[in-house]
Amino acid sequence: MKDIGSLLKQAQAMQQKLQEAQARLAEQEIEGVAGGGLVHVFLRGSGEMARLQIDESLVQPGEGEIIADLVVAAFSDAKRKLDEAQASVVRDAAGPFAGLPGMPKL
Repeated sequence: MKDIGSLLKQAQAMQQKLQEAQARLAEQEIEGVAGGGLVHVFLRGSGEMARLQIDESLVQPGEGEIIADLVVAAFSDAKRKLDEAQASVVRDAAGPFAGLPGMPKL
């Protein structure tokens, strides 16, 4: 069995890796797309919406409901991609500690 000092050093190194990875992820923008590319939503690593692009062809009278639906779909697409990226970062940083109590959920 490994001594406790060695185990603590590994845990500290993993924690540092996780913090660095989360900082890198927070700087990224994740893009979600809907309507065959007519609507693009860009999320920051924190989950906040950074930008929204709507193709001008959608901006017609009476298209408000369609635009709203496509924005929601694009946001959902971006959020799913962000969740996947965050889980990947945690798995990579946590290494052998992934899944232990107290670790972020994957």
